[in-house]
Amino acid sequence: MILPLLLVGAVGGLLSGMFGVGGGFIMVPLLMWLANMDQRRAAATSLLAVVPIAAVSAIGYGVQGEIDLSAALIVAGGALVGAPIGTWLLRRLPLGWLLWLFIAGMLVVAVRLVLVAPERGAEVEFSTGVLFGYLLLGLVMGTASGMFGIGGGVIAVPVLMTVFGMGDLLARGTSLVALIPAAILSSSINLKAGMLSVRDAAIVAAPALPASIAGVWLAFLIPPAVGGILFAALLLALAAQLAFRDLRKRRAAR
Repeated sequence: MILPLLLVGAVGGLLSGMFGVGGGFIMVPLLMWLANMDQRRAAATSLLAVVPIAAVSAIGYGVQGEIDLSAALIVAGGALVGAPIGTWLLRRLPLGWLLWLFIAGMLVVAVRLVLVAPERGAEVEFSTGVLFGYLLLGLVMGTASGMFGIGGGVIAVPVLMTVFGMGDLLARGTSLVALIPAAILSSSINLKAGMLSVRDAAIVAAPALPASIAGVWLAFLIPPAVGGILFAALLLALAAQLAFRDLRKRRAAR
């Protein structure tokens, strides 16, 4: 079991640092495939591993001044409300139609990133509308984090860039800070529910930490237009694997 967990962590950490996401979107299916975990255990394990991964990645962005701390705290506040909702839904509801709405949203954002290259260095002028927008983003991010075992950055980063007009690096650094509190809260709930192995999450996180540092270095090296296309490809890959997983589950249930 240890080698597959180490491999999952290395891949998740690299993508976390490079794109400002928690890495759960790739770690959950890999944990199911390589470590033979069911979806709920994989989601819970991934979410706890996301906490140190996101923290180390955020430090890399922070030392370069690429974190909007005010935005991160507001988004995190909304995510803290959404996270318990997501974990409750994970345990009790069939998530089929919510999953497909999530997939559709990712496809729309992917197309937008390909058509319009994100800017580098752009900041957001704060207003009441932006405040409520950040809170709503956090609510959606936290709910998705609890339901699907993703850190929420795969939602926050493209929304911060395409809806709020934030620069690509600033969006990634801000997202990483914002997703940490909800991931901690969701993990504590999962631990109490007996859905989580702290040992497995620690093994996943171990290689992810140095890999995330390499990912941050790549993020600053890659031009924003190329980064937008790569992020769009990442979203398409995530949408495809979520759709495949749901369709396979439906066929097995027949």
